[in-house]
Amino acid sequence: MNTRINNIPHRRYNILTGEWILVSPHRTKRPWQGKTEESGKIKKEKYDPSCYLCPGNTRASGDTNPNYKEPYTFVNDFSSLLPETPRIDYKKGLLHAESEKGICKVVCFSPDHSLTLPLMKEEDITKVIQMWKKEYLELGGKQDINYVQIFENKGAIMGCSNPHPHGQIWSQSAVPTEILKKSIKFKEYWEENKRSLLGDYLVQELKSGDRILEENEHFAALIPFWAVWPFEAMIIPKRHLQHIGKLNELEEKAFAEILKKLTIKYDNLFETSFPYSSGIHQIPTDGKEYPEWHFHMSFYPPLLRSATVKKFMVGYEMFAGPQRDITAEQAAQKLNELSEVHYLNQN
Repeated sequence: MNTRINNIPHRRYNILTGEWILVSPHRTKRPWQGKTEESGKIKKEKYDPSCYLCPGNTRASGDTNPNYKEPYTFVNDFSSLLPETPRIDYKKGLLHAESEKGICKVVCFSPDHSLTLPLMKEEDITKVIQMWKKEYLELGGKQDINYVQIFENKGAIMGCSNPHPHGQIWSQSAVPTEILKKSIKFKEYWEENKRSLLGDYLVQELKSGDRILEENEHFAALIPFWAVWPFEAMIIPKRHLQHIGKLNELEEKAFAEILKKLTIKYDNLFETSFPYSSGIHQIPTDGKEYPEWHFHMSFYPPLLRSATVKKFMVGYEMFAGPQRDITAEQAAQKLNELSEVHYLNQN
């Protein structure tokens, strides 16, 4: 990167959505007198009798969790989408609304209440990935389910309502807006080059090395050139795969390895249980072919300067477009300077 551009206001283009991001690296020098958040603490107790997600406990719905030993899924007791929603299509002048069917599930990563992903063993993270695969294929195979969104909201700062490490899977009949936007860009590039847009992007990033965080035989983790959130990251498979269901056994293990390494560096950055929203984008499950698609996992962490100062999406971001203060290269450098050993395990 030209060193000059890393010191002046500029815009960066997101090849996956066609949108632009304003970058203002000079603003990192401004003093902070705004709101601070409570630092995320690492839980110590392996079992919490008051937790709705711990093994053997009764949930708010009255259902009781089994004494599960591995990742466990169940239909969300307070689902945002319901499978038996009646068909409604409302149109009146310029107003349009339609009903939406779906199934929402909760995925408990581990029976241990204290283990977030960076603290889990790689073999146990692999079991989570295998559960994601299973749910993607099973839910996506159901009639009226045309997209499956796998995601995790980690930390109270991200709106997580239960501290037991878990994620969610929402499946629905409509294909969401973000997927539609990315589908357009993937297809445009495929029709012109007959190659994966994200695959070619990854080749360029690996050659440059400026934004690469972690790499193994099958995956790479990096700060996207167009990142919006301060320490936003993306995990990309090196093989051109349309969805997580196509991972082989070696790729499952490699995915777990790089997922653990990335989240350890997140925790080490401010020595806190690092909050984020993460999600996997992959092809719709509507039965159509999407040879152009390349699945990937994105992480959107809100912390900017410390464990207690977060990035707010307000003002310009709300009314004009995304903006960030730290460049992607600066963020990558900060993360790459950190140990790959979790700070709790460092002597």
